[in-house]
Amino acid sequence: MRVHLLARAGRVVTWPRVGGLRALELGTPGALRAELNRLVLAGDKQATAGLLSEYDEEGEELEHVGERLALVDDDGAHIGTVEVTGVEVTPFEGVPWSFAQAEGEGDADLADWRAGHRRYWERVGTPVEDQTPIVCLRFRLVGPPA
Repeated sequence: MRVHLLARAGRVVTWPRVGGLRALELGTPGALRAELNRLVLAGDKQATAGLLSEYDEEGEELEHVGERLALVDDDGAHIGTVEVTGVEVTPFEGVPWSFAQAEGEGDADLADWRAGHRRYWERVGTPVEDQTPIVCLRFRLVGPPA
């Protein structure tokens, strides 16, 4: 789960950059982001799902294999660096169990993963349908901030 679009003073802000790297902001600020970051730093979370529409709305290109991203906390502090190992766009209903497992969030099965992601995206105001294009981003932790 990933949130890129931030509203400030009624306008949309483009994705932040940290030290020349695109920021990887997982979940929503607070306890969710802290937990997701903890999973990445522990090596348990090696993937995240995003909405293709967010990239389109912001004019952002998809990440590419080999690209490094700055994992950030709620304050925008660079707490780790990940390297992209795979990028695939697939309909929500086509996200495979192997990807859901790589997210490392403890889902029991694919139905559990789908239900949790539907709830998350509905809560943040972007409900998904079975055919909604999802960006499946795989990565590996490569170290502390560059």
